[in-house]
Amino acid sequence: MVLIRSLTRAFCSAVLLSSVLAAAPVHAHDIKVGSIVIEHPWSRQSPMAADVAAGFMIITNTGSEDDRLVRATATISSNVQLHDMKMDGDVMKMVELPDGIVIPAGASVELKPRSLHVMFLDIVTPPKEGDTFAAKLVFEKAGTAEIEFEVLNPNAPMDQ
Repeated sequence: MVLIRSLTRAFCSAVLLSSVLAAAPVHAHDIKVGSIVIEHPWSRQSPMAADVAAGFMIITNTGSEDDRLVRATATISSNVQLHDMKMDGDVMKMVELPDGIVIPAGASVELKPRSLHVMFLDIVTPPKEGDTFAAKLVFEKAGTAEIEFEVLNPNAPMDQ
């Protein structure tokens, strides 16, 4: 009887501990390089046979100096650019940012659809939902971060 009670207590303790750990926030998609934290890099499945795709994420600068995302590379494309969307009259146009994207000290910058983003042009293999692909982000001060984009459904909400 004592053995059964001990086993029951041990089992209950294990269940309690696992439920507490399961409730803890997990950020499997967070990458840190220097004072830069990159949160949940994602892309969408390219429509039909499109040879372009875009990458999104949140970049936080925990440092006391501004930094700048100056370049990106990816396994799916040899032509990767940093872009923003701007209104030109009544038309929204994509514009390349040759000087990169400033990440202010102590602030976060969200790369998202219809806004700042990483643009993959002339892609070799269109990304499909459920895939991942590797990329590197180069920051002026923090250095190079190796990341992996998670490819979501082409109709994924704008705020992943």
